[in-house]
Amino acid sequence: MLIALIAKDKPGALQTRLDNRSAHLAYIEETGVVAQAGPLLDGDAMIGSLVILDVKDLAAAQTWADNDPYAKAGLFQSVDLIPWKKVIG
Repeated sequence: MLIALIAKDKPGALQTRLDNRSAHLAYIEETGVVAQAGPLLDGDAMIGSLVILDVKDLAAAQTWADNDPYAKAGLFQSVDLIPWKKVIG
């Protein structure tokens, strides 16, 4: 099941993002369930994340999201998990 995780950073939290980026990227690599990922941008500034998870169910996506180092560091203002269907690409 593909799940789009759309997270928006708290205002002024860029340093939190930068401080936890290597742990976040290592978590992505270790878990092996991320199909695609990248930051949401406002100009050149990173303001959130889009992560496409390939997981068993929505509960697995929630567990992944809860254990993301970014989430544990309190980076996000909001996190939405939305089932997604790949059509192109």
